[in-house]
Amino acid sequence: MSAPSGVGTFQFSPENEEKARAILAKYPKGRERSGVLPLLDLAQRQQGWIDRAVIETVATWTQTPPLRVLEAASFYTMFRDKKVGHHHVEVCTNISCWLRGSDEILRALKDELGLDIGQMTADGLFSVAEAECLGACVNAPMVQIGDHYYEDLTYESARALIQKLKAGEPVTPGSQSGRQGACPATGPTTLTRLAVEG
Repeated sequence: MSAPSGVGTFQFSPENEEKARAILAKYPKGRERSGVLPLLDLAQRQQGWIDRAVIETVATWTQTPPLRVLEAASFYTMFRDKKVGHHHVEVCTNISCWLRGSDEILRALKDELGLDIGQMTADGLFSVAEAECLGACVNAPMVQIGDHYYEDLTYESARALIQKLKAGEPVTPGSQSGRQGACPATGPTTLTRLAVEG
């Protein structure tokens, strides 16, 4: 994350101001700095991204130098320094997802939305980003949209997912192939006896 651009001011909405006060109340007096990450998250959920005004506001609320807030915001990949779509699709392209077809997921997004990595639709509804490992390797390939994971994707199921979101239809997070947990695609297996050597 580079130094966020943007001029102007940022204020928490009345509802989020109440949440921010509750967050900071969890920390002992003099330890307000501990609230930097949760307040950055709250601000990003309100505005969609982190700009200079958010950095300044969080710094004021947490009594932290703005540079320290910027350092935190730029260290964690979940904070964004530019506007993203309402449905921000983060495609895992790390080794497990790549071996299982993340390139096909990117192709599906390109075919369905006309977007490459780093782009946003003109209406601001969708944006696409590449993500390093999102920690769901067992159900690769997968994407994260907002706070939800969509796993076991194929070219077809990725396009169907986007079509449902476009239509405003509900989409169930998790495995898109119906797989439960981390069992093999062929179904769960168990050991029926233990072979002990020795």
